[in-house]
Amino acid sequence: MKSLDPTVKRETIYVAAVVLLLSVLMQAVFLVIGRWDLTVLWGNLLSGTAAVLNFLLLGITVQNAVTKEEKEAKTMIKASQSLRLVFLLVVAVIGAALPAVFHLWAVLIPLLFPRIAVMLHPLINRKEGGS
Repeated sequence: MKSLDPTVKRETIYVAAVVLLLSVLMQAVFLVIGRWDLTVLWGNLLSGTAAVLNFLLLGITVQNAVTKEEKEAKTMIKASQSLRLVFLLVVAVIGAALPAVFHLWAVLIPLLFPRIAVMLHPLINRKEGGS
């Protein structure tokens, strides 16, 4: 396996940081509304980790696809997208199937955090001077 491209590493670290920040915020919200318990923490850890791993796998797939011919790259990207979607679905099903361990909302909400990170990225780059 090739080494991880610096851009993939940097963007994954950025997404992980935003997921961590939003996870702490979500924990605080559950605490403030009086609904916090360990199932919220476990659900957040499960899906937050899965969301960052999903983003990393996307980056690795794109990194590998750019070295392939167009048709092979498209096939690789589509297969990766399907497998990663199944992975996230399995995480959500595990969270839903084990309510004594995982709070369902604490499992589902963090799956959206990488999208929020990607949407915020241009705003953060603009403030930092762009890169």
